[in-house]
Amino acid sequence: MPLKVLDKEFVPFIEEATIIEKIKELAAQLKADYEGKRPLFIAILNGSFMFTSDLFKELDFEAEICFIKLASYKGTKSSGQVITAIGLDMDIKDRHVVILEDIIDTGKTLHTFLPQLHNQQPASLKVAVLLDKPEPRQFEVPIDYACFVIENRFVLGYGLDYDGLGRNIREIYQLSNA
Repeated sequence: MPLKVLDKEFVPFIEEATIIEKIKELAAQLKADYEGKRPLFIAILNGSFMFTSDLFKELDFEAEICFIKLASYKGTKSSGQVITAIGLDMDIKDRHVVILEDIIDTGKTLHTFLPQLHNQQPASLKVAVLLDKPEPRQFEVPIDYACFVIENRFVLGYGLDYDGLGRNIREIYQLSNA
Protein backbone atom coordinates (compact mmCIF):
# COMPACT_ATOMS: atom_id res chain seq x y z
CA MET A 1 0.00 0.00 0.00
CA PRO A 2 1.45 3.41 -0.96
CA LEU A 3 2.40 5.87 1.75
CA LYS A 4 2.52 9.65 1.48
CA VAL A 5 5.18 11.56 3.43
CA LEU A 6 5.11 15.32 2.97
CA ASP A 7 4.99 15.87 -0.81
CA LYS A 8 6.26 12.41 -1.87
CA GLU A 9 4.63 9.03 -2.39
CA PHE A 10 6.44 5.86 -1.31
CA VAL A 11 5.72 2.19 -2.02
CA PRO A 12 6.76 -0.91 -0.02
CA PHE A 13 10.31 -2.13 -0.68
CA ILE A 14 11.63 -4.41 2.12
CA GLU A 15 9.27 -6.05 4.62
CA GLU A 16 9.98 -5.93 8.34
CA ALA A 17 10.29 -9.74 8.62
CA THR A 18 12.96 -9.76 5.89
CA ILE A 19 14.89 -6.99 7.67
CA ILE A 20 14.80 -8.87 10.98
CA GLU A 21 15.97 -12.11 9.33
CA LYS A 22 18.97 -10.34 7.76
CA ILE A 23 19.81 -8.72 11.10
CA LYS A 24 19.79 -12.15 12.79
CA GLU A 25 22.20 -13.40 10.11
CA LEU A 26 24.45 -10.39 10.72
CA ALA A 27 24.37 -10.99 14.49
CA ALA A 28 25.49 -14.59 13.97
CA GLN A 29 28.39 -13.42 11.78
CA LEU A 30 29.40 -10.78 14.33
CA LYS A 31 29.34 -13.40 17.09
CA ALA A 32 31.63 -15.63 15.03
CA ASP A 33 34.01 -12.71 14.43
CA TYR A 34 33.93 -10.96 17.83
CA GLU A 35 32.90 -13.31 20.63
CA GLY A 36 35.43 -13.00 23.43
CA LYS A 37 36.80 -9.69 22.06
CA ARG A 38 34.26 -7.33 23.70
CA PRO A 39 33.84 -5.07 20.66
CA LEU A 40 32.67 -1.49 20.80
CA PHE A 41 29.83 -0.71 18.43
CA ILE A 42 29.54 2.91 17.34
CA ALA A 43 26.05 3.64 16.03
CA ILE A 44 25.62 6.66 13.79
CA LEU A 45 22.46 8.61 14.57
CA ASN A 46 19.79 9.35 13.65
CA GLY A 47 19.14 6.79 10.93
CA SER A 48 20.74 3.71 12.48
CA PHE A 49 18.73 3.68 15.71
CA MET A 50 16.23 0.95 14.69
CA PHE A 51 18.91 -1.17 13.00
CA THR A 52 21.16 -0.79 16.05
CA SER A 53 18.41 -1.63 18.51
CA ASP A 54 17.30 -4.76 16.69
CA LEU A 55 20.88 -5.90 16.08
CA PHE A 56 21.91 -5.38 19.70
CA LYS A 57 18.96 -7.49 20.89
CA GLU A 58 20.41 -10.37 18.86
CA LEU A 59 24.00 -10.09 20.15
CA ASP A 60 24.44 -12.70 22.87
CA PHE A 61 28.07 -11.94 23.67
CA GLU A 62 29.82 -9.19 25.61
CA ALA A 63 29.79 -5.90 23.68
CA GLU A 64 29.58 -2.17 24.32
CA ILE A 65 27.82 0.55 22.40
CA CYS A 66 27.99 4.31 22.00
CA PHE A 67 26.23 6.74 19.70
CA ILE A 68 27.44 9.59 17.56
CA LYS A 69 25.62 11.90 15.21
CA LEU A 70 26.95 12.52 11.73
CA ALA A 71 24.73 13.99 9.05
CA SER A 72 25.03 14.91 5.38
CA TYR A 73 21.42 14.80 4.07
CA LYS A 74 18.88 17.52 3.43
CA GLY A 75 15.63 16.32 1.84
CA THR A 76 16.32 13.52 -0.65
CA LYS A 77 19.86 14.62 -1.59
CA SER A 78 23.21 14.62 0.16
CA SER A 79 24.26 18.13 1.15
CA GLY A 80 27.91 17.23 0.52
CA GLN A 81 28.84 18.51 3.97
CA VAL A 82 29.32 16.21 6.95
CA ILE A 83 28.08 17.72 10.17
CA THR A 84 29.03 16.22 13.53
CA ALA A 85 26.50 17.05 16.22
CA ILE A 86 27.42 14.56 18.95
CA GLY A 87 31.01 13.36 19.14
CA LEU A 88 32.65 10.15 20.24
CA ASP A 89 33.29 10.19 23.99
CA MET A 90 34.98 6.79 24.43
CA ASP A 91 38.62 5.79 24.09
CA ILE A 92 38.90 3.34 21.19
CA LYS A 93 42.66 2.71 21.32
CA ASP A 94 43.32 -1.04 21.02
CA ARG A 95 39.57 -1.78 20.87
CA HIS A 96 37.75 -3.78 18.23
CA VAL A 97 35.33 -1.22 16.76
CA VAL A 98 32.33 -1.82 14.53
CA ILE A 99 30.57 1.18 12.98
CA LEU A 100 26.80 0.72 12.58
CA GLU A 101 25.25 2.77 9.78
CA ASP A 102 21.78 2.75 8.25
CA ILE A 103 22.79 3.40 4.64
CA ILE A 104 25.94 4.10 2.67
CA ASP A 105 25.48 5.76 -0.69
CA THR A 106 27.94 8.51 -1.71
CA GLY A 107 30.30 7.38 1.07
CA LYS A 108 31.06 10.98 2.09
CA THR A 109 30.03 10.61 5.74
CA LEU A 110 32.24 7.61 6.50
CA HIS A 111 35.03 8.79 4.19
CA THR A 112 35.27 11.85 6.43
CA PHE A 113 34.79 10.03 9.74
CA LEU A 114 36.86 6.82 9.38
CA PRO A 115 40.28 8.55 9.26
CA GLN A 116 39.43 10.25 12.56
CA LEU A 117 38.83 6.82 14.07
CA HIS A 118 41.95 5.26 12.52
CA ASN A 119 44.00 8.05 14.14
CA GLN A 120 42.84 6.77 17.54
CA GLN A 121 44.51 3.40 16.84
CA PRO A 122 41.75 0.83 17.33
CA ALA A 123 42.77 -2.85 17.25
CA SER A 124 40.37 -3.26 14.32
CA LEU A 125 37.78 -1.10 12.60
CA LYS A 126 34.90 -2.57 10.59
CA VAL A 127 31.70 -1.16 9.08
CA ALA A 128 28.28 -2.83 9.27
CA VAL A 129 25.46 -1.30 7.26
CA LEU A 130 21.79 -2.05 6.84
CA LEU A 131 21.66 -0.79 3.23
CA ASP A 132 24.57 -0.52 0.82
CA LYS A 133 23.72 1.63 -2.21
CA PRO A 134 26.88 1.42 -4.38
CA GLU A 135 25.71 3.21 -7.56
CA PRO A 136 26.02 6.80 -6.24
CA ARG A 137 29.33 6.06 -4.44
CA GLN A 138 31.76 8.95 -4.81
CA PHE A 139 34.13 8.00 -1.98
CA GLU A 140 35.55 4.56 -1.37
CA VAL A 141 34.65 3.23 2.05
CA PRO A 142 35.13 -0.30 3.32
CA ILE A 143 31.89 -2.14 3.96
CA ASP A 144 32.58 -5.30 5.90
CA TYR A 145 28.99 -6.33 6.59
CA ALA A 146 25.88 -5.36 4.60
CA CYS A 147 22.38 -6.65 5.21
CA PHE A 148 21.13 -5.50 1.78
CA VAL A 149 22.69 -4.12 -1.39
CA ILE A 150 20.14 -1.92 -3.15
CA GLU A 151 19.81 0.03 -6.38
CA ASN A 152 20.03 3.81 -6.44
CA ARG A 153 16.59 4.65 -5.05
CA PHE A 154 15.48 6.93 -2.25
CA VAL A 155 14.21 4.91 0.70
CA LEU A 156 12.62 5.65 4.04
CA GLY A 157 11.35 3.83 7.07
CA TYR A 158 13.08 1.64 9.63
CA GLY A 159 15.07 4.64 10.84
CA LEU A 160 15.56 6.31 7.46
CA ASP A 161 13.75 9.60 6.92
CA TYR A 162 12.54 12.15 4.44
CA ASP A 163 13.04 15.60 6.00
CA GLY A 164 12.77 14.11 9.50
CA LEU A 165 9.63 12.05 8.87
CA GLY A 166 9.10 8.34 8.28
CA ARG A 167 11.75 6.97 10.67
CA ASN A 168 9.07 5.18 12.72
CA ILE A 169 7.80 3.03 9.83
CA ARG A 170 8.54 -0.64 10.58
CA GLU A 171 9.55 -1.58 7.04
CA ILE A 172 11.46 0.13 4.25
CA TYR A 173 9.64 2.01 1.50
CA GLN A 174 11.03 3.40 -1.74
CA LEU A 175 10.11 6.59 -3.55
CA SER A 176 7.37 5.88 -6.06
CA ASN A 177 8.06 6.50 -9.74
CA ALA A 178 4.41 7.43 -10.28
